[in-house]
Amino acid sequence: MVNIKAAGIDIGSRTIKLVLLENGNVADFQIIDTGHNPLTRSEELLDRHRFDTIVATGYGRHLAKTRFANKTITEIKAYAEGACHLFPKCRTIIDVGGQDSKAIRIDEKGHVQDFEMNDRCAAGTGRFLEVMAETLGFKIEKFGSQALRAKHPVNISSTCTVFSESEVVSLIASGENRNKIALGVHQAIVNRLSIMTTRIGLTEDVVFAGGVAKNPCIATLLQQKFGKKLFIPKEPQIVGALGAALVASQS
Repeated sequence: MVNIKAAGIDIGSRTIKLVLLENGNVADFQIIDTGHNPLTRSEELLDRHRFDTIVATGYGRHLAKTRFANKTITEIKAYAEGACHLFPKCRTIIDVGGQDSKAIRIDEKGHVQDFEMNDRCAAGTGRFLEVMAETLGFKIEKFGSQALRAKHPVNISSTCTVFSESEVVSLIASGENRNKIALGVHQAIVNRLSIMTTRIGLTEDVVFAGGVAKNPCIATLLQQKFGKKLFIPKEPQIVGALGAALVASQS
């Protein structure tokens, strides 16, 4: 069997993900911070590896095309390819990253049928969670588990990060329980994701990807909201890079 390494790189706003495929299997992957110069960071990452062809996706894919990528694809296609490879029965993909969120519906062949994307507002993204966690005095890694300790959420009415932060500060000042506020913050994100997913038509199986898929509270609330099991990859952050690598291997 020919031993060809195909690479996929997902240059996101917060992290850069690289996946290497060998004989169709994941040989290696890495995740690093994007930093202030995504192109330089990407090239530093790629210098550590050998591959025959590379496809780029994510915010920085067009930068990659000018320097090292053989081809670029959209994040929507990348996530469709990656999720379908990991979960062949996948029909709906929810991705929540650092600065955007997506809901994608695909058919039985993995072709994109419809999608909704929020990339103009931080609300409903990983950045929103980071801001709220810091405001409440929680470490982001523990934010979801702390929220799950509350039995009932405090309603967060604002849909803007700036206004939500002010609302949370006011709730803290009034003596409201921090775990209940945290649960309310997570519920607000899930409500936004639910609206996006409803617009494209929720169809099983549902795959939850992106860095926020590691948050146990978001995953729990989404399952409760949809009344359906969520399929979460072992490493949910690399789904887009995996999809790009799969396209690279096909070409």
